[in-house]
Amino acid sequence: MPQSIKVWDILVRLFHWSLVLFFILAYLTGESELENIHAWLGYIIAGLIGFRLIWGFIGTKYTRFSNFICRPAEILAYLRSLMTHHPKHYLGHNPAGGAMVVIMLLTLGFVTWTGLEVYAAEGKGPLANSAISLRIPAAHADGWEHGDSEGDEFWEEAHEFSVNLMLLLVFVHIAGVLVSSLLHGENLPRAMITGRKSVKDSDQQI
Repeated sequence: MPQSIKVWDILVRLFHWSLVLFFILAYLTGESELENIHAWLGYIIAGLIGFRLIWGFIGTKYTRFSNFICRPAEILAYLRSLMTHHPKHYLGHNPAGGAMVVIMLLTLGFVTWTGLEVYAAEGKGPLANSAISLRIPAAHADGWEHGDSEGDEFWEEAHEFSVNLMLLLVFVHIAGVLVSSLLHGENLPRAMITGRKSVKDSDQQI
């Protein structure tokens, strides 16, 4: 029976699956009458992002940004190695997976921010009448259909765009997980449940 090692701690696993759940719920309530629930789901997601950013610096070995943020050349080299069907195996995130983590966190942060701005335009939420709210004057919202004096339409369009971008990234992420699981002969979704991954002689454990 192959050896395995604990890679993902319980907190990062709870973060991962909680984010999946709350993003789905937020998406399903985005176009309904459940505005208050949608807003609270957004607050929870913002809290999860905040936790992951902190855990990326003080968390366990394989959850730290320093462990999986790679130079562009390393990411490209890994992507090219996929074509050989024998890419280098990493215990933690591979270079492409690490890049996706960062891109998804940034995009999700933008989703949350634009959602807060839309909510603030209605006089609700923490950004309502706040100095840190980036309200868009009408002069800068002309390119957005029906933009009013506060640029409300700008933030609505920006929020919708960011949500659609996040959905695209989710599909790319799922495809990457499936390809990586196939090429490396491992079950990555299960690893994110159990926290354990199989150890191979060629694994990169830095």
